[in-house]
Amino acid sequence: MFSLQGAKMLQMLEKSLRNSLPESLKVYGTVFHINQGNPFKLKVLVDKWPDFNTVVVRPQEQDMTDDLDHYTNTYHIYSKDTESCQKLLGSTEVINWKQHLQIQSSQPSLNEVIQNLAATKSFQVKHTQCFLFMASETVKKLVPSLLDEKNLSPNSSKPKDINHEMFKLSSLDVTHAALVNKFWSFGGNERSQRFIERCIRNFLSFCLLGPEGTPVTWNLMDQTGEMRMAGTLPEYRAQGLVSHVIHTQSQVMDKTGFPVYSHVDKSNKIMQKMSHTLQHVRMPCDWNQWNCVPL
Repeated sequence: MFSLQGAKMLQMLEKSLRNSLPESLKVYGTVFHINQGNPFKLKVLVDKWPDFNTVVVRPQEQDMTDDLDHYTNTYHIYSKDTESCQKLLGSTEVINWKQHLQIQSSQPSLNEVIQNLAATKSFQVKHTQCFLFMASETVKKLVPSLLDEKNLSPNSSKPKDINHEMFKLSSLDVTHAALVNKFWSFGGNERSQRFIERCIRNFLSFCLLGPEGTPVTWNLMDQTGEMRMAGTLPEYRAQGLVSHVIHTQSQVMDKTGFPVYSHVDKSNKIMQKMSHTLQHVRMPCDWNQWNCVPL
């Protein structure tokens, strides 16, 4: 195990991960964020350097003090070799399997590795798999071979206009975290709200304020650079509001160089259609999350 430190090594890693997109996307986005200032104070581990097989991005040990907080205890993994990956992840220096934790990756192939570890380390695992989308402008820059113009929405990627007198574009405030938490499918508890608050403090977010001056729709970014936790109040749905927010955030992220990507539940046809309309391209690999609970 080797801990990468210093700007030069981390920039080399970012460049190398770029060559492995889209399978490396979750780790690439996280390392990109680290190279922009590392607001979550994450650390990067590799099995060897510079010819690594496996990369693990995780929090510092001193930040993982709550054994039940899988939102903080999150590991992002990319591997070129499942055998070396299983060996690395099995080390207690890399992952604390005694905690409630989650692993995220753009590689479905890691499921076998994690299921094998569950048998030897004695933990329950729940695997969540979603569609992975990348904005067409990001695809053009990072993996142009995946861009097939004829599969893009024939209409303009710009969403339909909204009533700018009624809805005002803004960013989220920490006081809005409870509202986001209420509608986040992975949230709804105190620990998830603390995670949302942390994301709002550190990363880009957009919302539309309604007539009462409170958010009616919103979209956030997490420590991997992924757009997440989008939501709209039920009474304001089907008006194209979330499309407007996501489109605006995508443009800002693209101009500042961030990879623009997100995941959509496989049963959420509405958000899949919206992604297609905004010319976000579905990736050949999936978004994966494994929630692990020690027995």
